[in-house]
This record gives sequence, structure tokens and C-alpha cells, in this order.
Amino acid sequence: MSVPVTDPDAALRFWTEVLGCELVFDGEPVPGVRMIEVRPPGSTVGVVLLPPDSPIPVAVRMGTGDADEAYARVRDAGVALDNDEVLRWPGVPPMFAFHDPEGNALVYLEDTAG
Repeated sequence: MSVPVTDPDAALRFWTEVLGCELVFDGEPVPGVRMIEVRPPGSTVGVVLLPPDSPIPVAVRMGTGDADEAYARVRDAGVALDNDEVLRWPGVPPMFAFHDPEGNALVYLEDTAG
């Protein structure tokens, strides 16, 4: 899941100092776009904090063991994909974006933890 934030430093302090989340990632996977990922205590699910006008979609993020297989499965089901291929950016897992029939933004990210 991602959340739009206008002040990333204040958001990072809130999520880590107030809510007790662990900082997972703080960097620019796309030049000029700061992305912060935090993980609530005891959770394996992260929350991505993004600028509201980010080229990285504010979306529900889901894990998959194989981003290429998930990409092919979603594409073969006739779903319009936001990316021409699985994105492979330095420092972040392989991923791709699409929308459900209601127009909600979704992102599949490959679970590289295992």
C-alpha cells in the first residue's frame, strides 16, 4: 500500500517515531522522486510514502514470488498494464503496475526477501 505525503521528512518521523515503524527504504528509485518504505511493528507488509504527483503510482502493493510470471498472467487475462515490461530499478524489487476493473491502482512487487 502507498500513501501520498507532501512533507516526506515529517511523514517519516510520524511513521517511525510515533507509530514505531521500521524504515525499510529511503531513496530515489527514479531521479528526483523520493520514495520511503516503512514497515509497522510485527508486520511483513510495508507502507510506501510518495509525493502525490509522483510518477511512481500511489497504489495497493502486492507481493509475488515471480514478477515475470505475474506480469504474463495479468497481461494474458486482458488487463491493460501501465508498464511495457517488468520494471527493474536499482535498490527496489522487480515490479509492474496496472488497474483493477474499478480503476484502483495496483502494483505487483517481487518478494526478494526469501
